[in-house]
Amino acid sequence: MSSIDEIKARIDIIDLVSESVQLRRSGKNYTGFCPFHANTRTPSFVVFPETGTWRCFGQCNEGGDIFRFVMKKENCDFTEALHRLAERAGVQLKPPTPAEQVAAEEHERLRGLLEEAVTFYRHQLTGTPAGQPALQYLLQRGLKPEIIEAFGLGYAPPGWDTLYTYFRSRNYTDRELLDAGLLSIRAGEDDPSKAGSLYDRFRNRIMIPIRDERGRMAGFGARVLDPNDVPKFLNSPQTPLFDKGRLLYGLDRARKEIRARDQVVIVEGYMDVIALHQAGFTNVVSPMGTALTENQLFLLKRFSHRIVLALDPDAAGAKATLRGLQVARQAMDREAEVVFDARGLLSQETRLQADIRVVTLPEGLDPDELVQRDPLEWERLVSEARPIVVHVMETLAAGHDLDDPKVKSEIARQVLPLINDLPDPFERETYRQRLARLLRVDERVLLDERQPQRKDRSRYASSRRSSRSAPASLPQVSSTATAAGLEAHCLGVLMRYPYLIYRIDRAMQEFGLPRLSTKDFQRAEHQTIFRLIQDSLDQNIAEPLQYILDGLSLPMMEIVDDLLSRTEKLNPVEDRVFEDVLRAVLQLRKIVAQDSLGYLRFALEDAQNQDDMQVKEYAQNVKQVSSMLRHLNDALGRYTGRL
Repeated sequence: MSSIDEIKARIDIIDLVSESVQLRRSGKNYTGFCPFHANTRTPSFVVFPETGTWRCFGQCNEGGDIFRFVMKKENCDFTEALHRLAERAGVQLKPPTPAEQVAAEEHERLRGLLEEAVTFYRHQLTGTPAGQPALQYLLQRGLKPEIIEAFGLGYAPPGWDTLYTYFRSRNYTDRELLDAGLLSIRAGEDDPSKAGSLYDRFRNRIMIPIRDERGRMAGFGARVLDPNDVPKFLNSPQTPLFDKGRLLYGLDRARKEIRARDQVVIVEGYMDVIALHQAGFTNVVSPMGTALTENQLFLLKRFSHRIVLALDPDAAGAKATLRGLQVARQAMDREAEVVFDARGLLSQETRLQADIRVVTLPEGLDPDELVQRDPLEWERLVSEARPIVVHVMETLAAGHDLDDPKVKSEIARQVLPLINDLPDPFERETYRQRLARLLRVDERVLLDERQPQRKDRSRYASSRRSSRSAPASLPQVSSTATAAGLEAHCLGVLMRYPYLIYRIDRAMQEFGLPRLSTKDFQRAEHQTIFRLIQDSLDQNIAEPLQYILDGLSLPMMEIVDDLLSRTEKLNPVEDRVFEDVLRAVLQLRKIVAQDSLGYLRFALEDAQNQDDMQVKEYAQNVKQVSSMLRHLNDALGRYTGRL
């Protein structure tokens, strides 16, 4: 038995959940009000003791095991939940390897060094004459002393070795100061005799501490005071603690409010985050000066699936839209143009099952200036944020003559590919109708524009039918197989063939079903492994399987070893492997849908003597799950040749 399974065996899910949710017995299960969203009328939260899982049948539509419950409740990742529950269960996790232990100790010492650097820069800002211009600049920007202190803002003095001398006197080594990103090495271009010598990386700059989502120090962002200095913003370099593609500034302070509002707003600048938090809008974060990465979106998705991008007019304007994007600046370490990639965002929105919207700020105003001028205007703009497709079509149309046929054709040429990329047929139809109204054309003209895509789909469907003509050599997944076994089988296959995710997603779209996601896996460790598989496809540093193995902790390695051992004897023909894993995914969804339908019918019958609104809500859920089951049966029937 793995340590994860041992923890599940020792902790009763009813005892765990009952500590924060008032449960009442309903047949063999337990129900209550969901703790993850406002919910006082309908007890849509259900705990299933037999399987050790829970599910919300209301607004959240999420579920999982004890690990997933702690992750959502405590806003933590799987590793942290694992350690908390292991301590509660009295399970001794395997000790780290000597290399892991050394790395952990080194990281803790580097974090301690960075915390001391915060204090050093803070003293330079508030306790030295040299820091007074920096302090006055912050106050003139509208920041109050208490917010300056709360965010730990500081000042790096202009000397080349002020910090270096101070920390060497505190027995920190050159290597530690370099690994923390506080020093740089001279290249010797101006004076070869000084090549290889060390100097303070940050000089005459306002210092902004950057912490991870748990509040641990990771590095610094630094803004110039002298307008002649370049670059305007300078981040810590890549270090063992600082990875700007995986950090979001302000998330440690924003995550509770993000969950409370079920919305996160992303702005470009550090100062924007600080000013908005000061004004009471504490669900705001900023990327580390790079394009918004999928790792950052995955991190945000743990707290809310509703994401608003607040872009200045240059970033969201027609010129940038014509080029196509990724949000925010390419690098704050250099001056670069802001671009906006609508297609990339839609792809991320679909993969993450998120709701990404865009708001354009008034001309010439940054968020910090806007919120100081009129906080209500900021609130209104965020509430009116538009879906990506609507934003693009209206931005392209603004200021153009929509009576000109060439203008209409150009707008349609750029917007229709975005619409056709959407997996939901209702969204596609709605946006197509909206575009037709905007351009004042017959919708049939826009339908004609997508004929080539239909031909592509037909070719795919034809190739799919031909691939079914020969029976798969792998045994078909039994309809009586457990959901946990199906999850394990799917993950074992996908670790060996991660690119099959793309084929599965295309097949699901053809069946009118949602793409493969973490919601298809009930066990938290399986969700973590699936995210690693997705991440392995978005990097080019290592082979996908090696990348997955490198990202695992020791307890997770036990799980992965078992998953890989289950799939050692796969058919060498990839098409047959694809058929097998697709059947498994469809059957897994069918089992979950059948279980959900059974509970909902019971709940509907139980609610007949209660208020009409509750009955109506359960009836609507029954209708939706029944429709999903029909789609799944149709997909299984069409794909396997039998219902």
